[in-house]
Amino acid sequence: MSERKKALVTGGATGIGRSAVLALAKADYDIAINYASSAKGAAATAAEAQALGAKTLLVQCDVSDDSAVRAMMATIDAEFGHLDALINNAGTTATWKVKDLESLDMAEWDRTFAVNVRGTFQVTRAAVPLLKKGSNPAVVNSASIVGLRPGPQPLPYAASKAAVVNLTKTLAWNLGPDIRVNAVAPGWMEGDWMQRMLGDKYDDLMAKRAKATPLKRCVTSDDVAETMLNLLTANRFVTGEIVVIDGGFTSST
Repeated sequence: MSERKKALVTGGATGIGRSAVLALAKADYDIAINYASSAKGAAATAAEAQALGAKTLLVQCDVSDDSAVRAMMATIDAEFGHLDALINNAGTTATWKVKDLESLDMAEWDRTFAVNVRGTFQVTRAAVPLLKKGSNPAVVNSASIVGLRPGPQPLPYAASKAAVVNLTKTLAWNLGPDIRVNAVAPGWMEGDWMQRMLGDKYDDLMAKRAKATPLKRCVTSDDVAETMLNLLTANRFVTGEIVVIDGGFTSST
């Protein structure tokens, strides 16, 4: 039996990260699950992955802290020896009142960019030596439809995801031909994240979005994980691309 492949998922405790971990486990990967503060969620996700046959490694680390990122990679190196896949999913956002620029806290702006943009770069940079030891290594970044088509989301979040789009393309150029780098851009996604964004309007606005979507529903974290896995395991001549996952909404409006 061939050796199981190895992957790192940042922000792997909940949401898209959890779905990605479980998709990788089903595809015969062992997974390092990074989390910043969701220790309980990370442990639960690890248990689910183990039940699917995966070996898991829990690594707590704030991806905006480069020294902590380097230490995380040393731990992964000692345990796994290499990486075949990296999913940069760790992310955060800011709070604001829509169309009220003065309501933005610039400390939250800086934190959003530190995690979403600098963190994506730092983790990728530190993972390169391990990825180069892997088989057909690939990276998938979590962007967002708001990085391509901004809406009422907090400005720093949308701008940071636009930066992730550019970073994905630039990293693809810099790391080719050894490592492929792509990103996914989910649309309105069911679950906790959008519930926090939309508040008590969640059910109504999500229903309206689903009705206006050609595939007649909103995106799920499992939809995103499926595309991530596909970008990691297939599409061998695809790099520097941003895959929109929104059921056709943006192509029909």
